Amino acid sequence: MKDWKKAIILSSNSIHDAIKAIDVSSIQTALIIDGNSRLMGTVTDGDIRRAVLKDIPLSEPVTKIMNINPTIARHGDSQESILITMKLTGHRHIPVLDADDQVVHVAIMDEMIQAEELENPVVIMAGGLGSRLRPLTNDCPKPLLRIGDKPILETIIENCRSYGFRKIFLSINYKAEMIKCHFGDGSQWGISIQYLEEEKKLGTAGALSLLPEMPAKPIVVMNGDLLTKVNFLHLLNFHKQHQAKATMCVREFEMQVPYGVVEVQEQRISRITEKPSKRFLVNAGIYILEPETLQLIPKNTLFDMPDLFNWLVERGLSTSAFPVREYWIDVGQMPDFEKANAEFPEVFA
Repeated sequence: MKDWKKAIILSSNSIHDAIKAIDVSSIQTALIIDGNSRLMGTVTDGDIRRAVLKDIPLSEPVTKIMNINPTIARHGDSQESILITMKLTGHRHIPVLDADDQVVHVAIMDEMIQAEELENPVVIMAGGLGSRLRPLTNDCPKPLLRIGDKPILETIIENCRSYGFRKIFLSINYKAEMIKCHFGDGSQWGISIQYLEEEKKLGTAGALSLLPEMPAKPIVVMNGDLLTKVNFLHLLNFHKQHQAKATMCVREFEMQVPYGVVEVQEQRISRITEKPSKRFLVNAGIYILEPETLQLIPKNTLFDMPDLFNWLVERGLSTSAFPVREYWIDVGQMPDFEKANAEFPEVFA
């Protein structure tokens, strides 16, 4: 049961405080109240992501991005009427207010109905050599390295299943038989697993040319060395709302120059900035693709996801960026492997 009371913060709090409230409560919504405990507005996970894309500092007041007209229900409304409201508005969490506009409950769709099975296929890229993790990968493919008490890929698959995905493809190459032996047909996890066997390295997009048939629904693609708590339902909804042909998950990356940066106009110094930081959005290795985009992928050719996205952009087709603010780590190098093992019990318990 999710603790919605932890989602309540005062209007004087910051956007960063809203993020903490969302994460602690696990309901993807912060409830903003005034000094009399009346609901002033809400900040959703999507509001946070839009703020990140607009480069709004997280130290700004939460009221700067707050929705002052949120969808609500009233104490005494039937479950059926609340579910209808959720389906009409697309909200999965709705605050329930009393006559004084104070929050008495939060209606959570996942707790009101059983999780629906999703028809979207998931392709997980699990064929890499894992060269940067040698000697650990000399005798074991990277997706089978254990983080916590299980292989990385097993955690990824279990997370996908928890969101309702039931059809998973594993793109494999290096020590493929070990991966096939461990996961089999997926029935142990209540899912279907099929294998895309690369005879040579095809890249993060090229392997999709091995799919046995064109999917009917948008396809989820992700790297097989990522541990993340990204909300896949939010990702799919974001992709649909933006009517994108392809969506790429992105992460904030900050790089600090270790020196004072000198700006010069002709020979004169105009400004000196001490150790400035530059913010970037970088590829997080998780994607949503519309089925027709697969037709752009050449067969039997090395082709990576950035190549595909560049092709889509050059052709004027819609692409979108989905900021990942949840836990995310690429277990590609030894320091990351050690960090993931240290954090696993707390994050994935």
